Amino acid sequence: MSISNTRQVFSDLIIPFAGTILGGLVPGEMVVLQGSVPPGSDRFQVDFTCGSSVKPRADVAFHFNPRLKKTCIVCNTLQKERWGREEILYKMPFRHGADFEVIILILKDTFKVAVNGSHLLEYKHRMELDRVDTIFISGKVQVQALGIVPPDSVSFCVVFVFQSTEDKEKLNLFTPNSLPVDLLLVSSFSVNLRGRSHSDIALHLNANLNRGVFVRNSFLSECWGPEETELDSFPFVAGQYFEMIILCDSKHFRVAVNGQHQLQYRHRVQDLSAIDMLEVLGDVRLLAVMKM
Repeated sequence: MSISNTRQVFSDLIIPFAGTILGGLVPGEMVVLQGSVPPGSDRFQVDFTCGSSVKPRADVAFHFNPRLKKTCIVCNTLQKERWGREEILYKMPFRHGADFEVIILILKDTFKVAVNGSHLLEYKHRMELDRVDTIFISGKVQVQALGIVPPDSVSFCVVFVFQSTEDKEKLNLFTPNSLPVDLLLVSSFSVNLRGRSHSDIALHLNANLNRGVFVRNSFLSECWGPEETELDSFPFVAGQYFEMIILCDSKHFRVAVNGQHQLQYRHRVQDLSAIDMLEVLGDVRLLAVMKM
Protein backbone atom coordinates (compact mmCIF):
# COMPACT_ATOMS: atom_id res chain seq x y z
CA MET A 1 0.00 0.00 0.00
CA SER A 2 1.27 3.46 -0.83
CA ILE A 3 1.65 5.76 2.15
CA SER A 4 2.07 8.89 0.05
CA ASN A 5 -1.27 10.28 1.28
CA THR A 6 -0.36 10.17 4.95
CA ARG A 7 -0.95 13.04 7.34
CA GLN A 8 2.22 12.05 9.18
CA VAL A 9 5.16 9.85 8.14
CA PHE A 10 8.43 8.63 9.65
CA SER A 11 11.18 7.13 7.48
CA ASP A 12 14.16 4.84 8.16
CA LEU A 13 13.36 4.43 11.82
CA ILE A 14 16.12 3.80 14.36
CA ILE A 15 14.94 1.05 16.70
CA PRO A 16 13.94 1.47 19.48
CA PHE A 17 11.72 4.21 18.16
CA ALA A 18 9.20 6.51 19.84
CA GLY A 19 7.13 8.85 17.68
CA THR A 20 4.50 11.36 18.75
CA ILE A 21 1.15 11.06 16.96
CA LEU A 22 0.18 14.61 16.11
CA GLY A 23 -3.43 15.15 17.12
CA GLY A 24 -3.79 11.59 18.41
CA LEU A 25 -5.69 8.83 16.65
CA VAL A 26 -9.27 8.98 15.38
CA PRO A 27 -11.57 6.18 14.16
CA GLY A 28 -11.17 5.50 10.46
CA GLU A 29 -7.44 6.17 10.35
CA MET A 30 -4.87 3.55 9.49
CA VAL A 31 -1.34 3.13 10.80
CA VAL A 32 0.90 1.56 8.14
CA LEU A 33 4.30 0.00 8.88
CA GLN A 34 6.61 -1.20 6.11
CA GLY A 35 9.71 -3.08 7.14
CA SER A 36 11.47 -6.42 7.37
CA VAL A 37 12.42 -9.05 9.93
CA PRO A 38 16.20 -9.57 10.11
CA PRO A 39 17.61 -13.12 10.28
CA GLY A 40 17.75 -14.41 13.83
CA SER A 41 15.03 -12.12 15.15
CA ASP A 42 13.09 -13.73 17.97
CA ARG A 43 10.52 -10.99 18.66
CA PHE A 44 9.55 -7.36 18.22
CA GLN A 45 6.71 -5.17 19.38
CA VAL A 46 4.61 -2.21 18.34
CA ASP A 47 2.97 -0.33 21.20
CA PHE A 48 0.34 2.40 21.07
CA THR A 49 1.11 4.28 24.27
CA CYS A 50 -0.30 7.10 26.37
CA GLY A 51 2.78 9.27 26.57
CA SER A 52 6.44 8.24 26.51
CA SER A 53 7.27 8.03 30.21
CA VAL A 54 9.77 5.32 31.17
CA LYS A 55 9.51 5.57 34.98
CA PRO A 56 6.69 5.12 35.71
CA ARG A 57 6.06 3.31 32.45
CA ALA A 58 3.42 4.91 30.25
CA ASP A 59 0.17 3.03 29.79
CA VAL A 60 -0.01 0.90 26.64
CA ALA A 61 -3.42 0.86 24.95
CA PHE A 62 -2.40 -1.76 22.37
CA HIS A 63 0.64 -4.03 22.62
CA PHE A 64 1.30 -5.99 19.39
CA ASN A 65 4.09 -8.50 19.97
CA PRO A 66 5.05 -11.11 17.33
CA ARG A 67 7.18 -13.85 18.90
CA LEU A 68 8.79 -15.72 16.05
CA LYS A 69 10.39 -18.51 18.07
CA LYS A 70 7.08 -19.38 19.72
CA THR A 71 5.17 -18.85 16.46
CA CYS A 72 2.56 -16.66 18.08
CA ILE A 73 1.45 -13.06 18.42
CA VAL A 74 0.67 -11.66 21.86
CA CYS A 75 -1.61 -8.65 22.35
CA ASN A 76 -2.24 -6.91 25.63
CA THR A 77 -2.82 -3.63 27.49
CA LEU A 78 -0.69 -2.10 30.24
CA GLN A 79 -2.39 0.11 32.83
CA LYS A 80 -0.68 1.57 35.89
CA GLU A 81 2.36 -0.65 35.14
CA ARG A 82 0.27 -3.82 35.26
CA TRP A 83 -0.40 -6.04 32.24
CA GLY A 84 -3.90 -7.28 31.60
CA ARG A 85 -4.99 -10.61 30.18
CA GLU A 86 -2.96 -11.69 27.15
CA GLU A 87 -4.71 -12.44 23.88
CA ILE A 88 -2.59 -14.93 21.95
CA LEU A 89 -2.88 -15.82 18.28
CA TYR A 90 -0.96 -18.92 17.28
CA LYS A 91 -0.18 -17.76 13.77
CA MET A 92 2.97 -16.22 12.32
CA PRO A 93 2.78 -14.16 9.10
CA PHE A 94 6.29 -12.74 9.58
CA ARG A 95 9.35 -14.51 8.13
CA HIS A 96 13.05 -14.02 8.75
CA GLY A 97 14.66 -11.98 5.99
CA ALA A 98 11.29 -11.10 4.45
CA ASP A 99 9.64 -7.72 3.95
CA PHE A 100 6.27 -7.05 5.54
CA GLU A 101 3.52 -4.47 5.58
CA VAL A 102 1.35 -4.11 8.67
CA ILE A 103 -1.88 -2.11 8.46
CA ILE A 104 -3.63 -1.28 11.73
CA LEU A 105 -7.12 0.09 11.20
CA ILE A 106 -8.40 2.28 14.03
CA LEU A 107 -12.10 1.84 14.81
CA LYS A 108 -14.09 3.36 17.66
CA ASP A 109 -13.99 0.12 19.66
CA THR A 110 -11.37 -2.07 17.96
CA PHE A 111 -7.90 -2.23 16.45
CA LYS A 112 -7.96 -4.37 13.27
CA VAL A 113 -4.60 -5.70 12.05
CA ALA A 114 -3.72 -6.96 8.57
CA VAL A 115 -0.30 -8.23 7.49
CA ASN A 116 0.70 -8.36 3.82
CA GLY A 117 -2.87 -7.80 2.70
CA SER A 118 -4.47 -10.50 4.86
CA HIS A 119 -6.61 -9.89 7.92
CA LEU A 120 -4.78 -11.13 11.01
CA LEU A 121 -6.58 -10.17 14.23
CA GLU A 122 -8.84 -7.79 16.09
CA TYR A 123 -8.22 -6.30 19.52
CA LYS A 124 -10.97 -4.49 21.42
CA HIS A 125 -10.07 -1.26 23.16
CA ARG A 126 -9.51 -1.54 26.89
CA MET A 127 -8.97 2.19 27.42
CA GLU A 128 -10.01 5.43 25.77
CA LEU A 129 -8.59 5.87 22.28
CA ASP A 130 -8.10 9.62 22.77
CA ARG A 131 -5.39 8.90 25.35
CA VAL A 132 -3.08 7.38 22.72
CA ASP A 133 -0.44 9.86 21.52
CA THR A 134 2.74 7.82 20.89
CA ILE A 135 3.85 4.83 18.83
CA PHE A 136 6.75 2.87 20.30
CA ILE A 137 8.59 0.15 18.33
CA SER A 138 11.29 -2.08 19.82
CA GLY A 139 12.91 -5.47 19.36
CA LYS A 140 14.69 -7.05 16.43
CA VAL A 141 12.96 -5.43 13.48
CA GLN A 142 13.73 -2.99 10.69
CA VAL A 143 11.13 -0.37 9.75
CA GLN A 144 11.62 1.65 6.58
CA ALA A 145 8.43 3.69 6.87
CA LEU A 146 5.66 4.40 9.34
CA GLY A 147 2.66 6.41 8.19
CA ILE A 148 -0.67 7.54 9.58
CA VAL A 149 -3.34 7.64 6.88
CA PRO A 150 -6.39 9.85 7.52
CA PRO A 151 -9.92 8.56 6.89
CA ASP A 152 -10.47 10.67 3.76
CA SER A 153 -7.49 8.97 2.09
CA VAL A 154 -8.53 5.41 2.96
CA SER A 155 -9.80 3.21 0.16
CA PHE A 156 -12.25 0.41 0.58
CA CYS A 157 -11.06 -3.10 1.29
CA VAL A 158 -13.06 -6.16 0.30
CA VAL A 159 -12.09 -9.59 1.61
CA PHE A 160 -13.87 -12.64 0.26
CA VAL A 161 -13.65 -15.98 2.07
CA PHE A 162 -14.93 -19.08 0.30
CA GLN A 163 -15.40 -22.43 1.97
CA SER A 164 -17.20 -25.65 1.10
CA THR A 165 -16.67 -25.13 -2.64
CA GLU A 166 -14.38 -27.76 -4.09
CA ASP A 167 -13.46 -25.68 -7.13
CA LYS A 168 -12.67 -22.49 -5.20
CA GLU A 169 -9.16 -22.35 -6.70
CA LYS A 170 -10.73 -21.86 -10.13
CA LEU A 171 -12.40 -18.59 -9.11
CA ASN A 172 -11.57 -15.69 -11.43
CA LEU A 173 -11.69 -12.03 -10.46
CA PHE A 174 -13.12 -9.28 -12.66
CA THR A 175 -12.68 -5.66 -11.59
CA PRO A 176 -13.24 -2.99 -14.26
CA ASN A 177 -10.33 -0.63 -14.84
CA SER A 178 -12.59 2.42 -14.86
CA LEU A 179 -13.81 2.30 -11.26
CA PRO A 180 -14.85 5.78 -10.05
CA VAL A 181 -12.45 7.10 -7.41
CA ASP A 182 -14.22 10.21 -6.05
CA LEU A 183 -15.53 8.84 -2.76
CA LEU A 184 -17.49 12.02 -2.09
CA LEU A 185 -19.78 11.03 -4.95
CA VAL A 186 -20.29 7.43 -3.86
CA SER A 187 -23.80 6.25 -4.71
CA SER A 188 -23.69 2.46 -5.03
CA PHE A 189 -21.56 -0.56 -5.74
CA SER A 190 -22.22 -4.19 -6.57
CA VAL A 191 -20.55 -7.52 -5.96
CA ASN A 192 -21.56 -10.45 -8.17
CA LEU A 193 -20.66 -14.12 -7.95
CA ARG A 194 -21.26 -15.52 -11.42
CA GLY A 195 -21.82 -19.04 -12.66
CA ARG A 196 -19.83 -20.93 -15.26
CA SER A 197 -21.78 -19.41 -18.18
CA HIS A 198 -21.15 -15.94 -16.69
CA SER A 199 -24.69 -14.96 -17.67
CA ASP A 200 -26.16 -16.26 -14.39
CA ILE A 201 -25.45 -14.48 -11.10
CA ALA A 202 -25.61 -16.79 -8.10
CA LEU A 203 -25.24 -13.92 -5.64
CA HIS A 204 -25.81 -10.24 -6.37
CA LEU A 205 -25.03 -7.76 -3.60
CA ASN A 206 -25.84 -4.10 -4.23
CA ALA A 207 -25.16 -1.43 -1.62
CA ASN A 208 -26.98 1.83 -2.34
CA LEU A 209 -25.46 4.47 -0.07
CA ASN A 210 -27.94 7.17 -1.00
CA ARG A 211 -30.92 5.04 0.04
CA GLY A 212 -29.16 3.04 2.76
CA VAL A 213 -30.29 -0.24 1.19
CA PHE A 214 -28.27 -3.46 0.80
CA VAL A 215 -30.01 -5.58 -1.87
CA ARG A 216 -29.48 -9.33 -2.39
CA ASN A 217 -30.71 -11.24 -5.41
CA SER A 218 -29.88 -13.79 -8.11
CA PHE A 219 -30.08 -13.54 -11.91
CA LEU A 220 -30.88 -16.99 -13.29
CA SER A 221 -32.20 -18.06 -16.71
CA GLU A 222 -32.15 -14.41 -17.83
CA CYS A 223 -34.49 -13.34 -15.03
CA TRP A 224 -34.05 -11.60 -11.67
CA GLY A 225 -35.57 -13.30 -8.66
CA PRO A 226 -37.23 -11.68 -5.63
CA GLU A 227 -35.06 -9.08 -3.87
CA GLU A 228 -34.05 -9.42 -0.24
CA THR A 229 -33.40 -6.13 1.54
CA GLU A 230 -34.12 -6.68 5.25
CA LEU A 231 -31.21 -5.59 7.43
CA ASP A 232 -30.86 -4.40 11.02
CA SER A 233 -28.56 -1.52 10.06
CA PHE A 234 -26.76 -0.29 6.95
CA PRO A 235 -23.00 -0.93 7.42
CA PHE A 236 -21.42 1.29 4.72
CA VAL A 237 -20.41 4.96 4.91
CA ALA A 238 -19.06 6.96 1.96
CA GLY A 239 -15.33 7.58 2.24
CA GLN A 240 -14.77 5.06 5.03
CA TYR A 241 -12.82 1.80 4.94
CA PHE A 242 -14.73 -1.44 5.14
CA GLU A 243 -13.90 -5.13 5.12
CA MET A 244 -16.45 -7.55 3.71
CA ILE A 245 -16.31 -11.30 4.19
CA ILE A 246 -18.49 -13.68 2.18
CA LEU A 247 -18.62 -17.21 3.55
CA CYS A 248 -20.13 -19.92 1.37
CA ASP A 249 -21.47 -22.96 3.25
CA SER A 250 -23.66 -25.81 2.04
CA LYS A 251 -26.93 -23.85 2.31
CA HIS A 252 -26.17 -20.14 2.45
CA PHE A 253 -23.90 -17.26 1.60
CA ARG A 254 -23.13 -15.48 4.87
CA VAL A 255 -21.94 -11.88 4.73
CA ALA A 256 -20.07 -9.97 7.43
CA VAL A 257 -18.92 -6.33 7.28
CA ASN A 258 -16.19 -5.02 9.58
CA GLY A 259 -16.29 -8.20 11.63
CA GLN A 260 -20.07 -8.07 12.23
CA HIS A 261 -22.47 -10.62 10.73
CA GLN A 262 -24.96 -8.83 8.48
CA LEU A 263 -27.03 -11.40 6.63
CA GLN A 264 -27.41 -14.85 5.19
CA TYR A 265 -28.72 -15.61 1.71
CA ARG A 266 -30.02 -19.07 0.85
CA HIS A 267 -28.52 -20.57 -2.32
CA ARG A 268 -30.73 -20.39 -5.38
CA VAL A 269 -28.35 -22.53 -7.43
CA GLN A 270 -27.50 -26.14 -6.69
CA ASP A 271 -24.08 -26.51 -8.29
CA LEU A 272 -21.82 -24.27 -6.22
CA SER A 273 -18.75 -25.53 -8.06
CA ALA A 274 -20.03 -23.68 -11.16
CA ILE A 275 -19.40 -20.33 -9.47
CA ASP A 276 -16.05 -19.25 -10.90
CA MET A 277 -16.10 -15.47 -11.33
CA LEU A 278 -16.18 -12.54 -8.94
CA GLU A 279 -17.31 -9.21 -10.41
CA VAL A 280 -17.02 -5.86 -8.61
CA LEU A 281 -18.75 -2.82 -10.13
CA GLY A 282 -19.58 0.75 -9.22
CA ASP A 283 -18.32 3.39 -6.82
CA VAL A 284 -15.80 1.40 -4.83
CA ARG A 285 -12.03 1.30 -4.64
CA LEU A 286 -10.32 -1.99 -3.74
CA LEU A 287 -7.32 -2.45 -1.48
CA ALA A 288 -7.38 -6.23 -1.54
CA VAL A 289 -9.40 -9.21 -2.69
CA MET A 290 -8.46 -12.54 -1.14
CA LYS A 291 -9.58 -16.16 -1.15
CA MET A 292 -8.96 -18.36 1.86
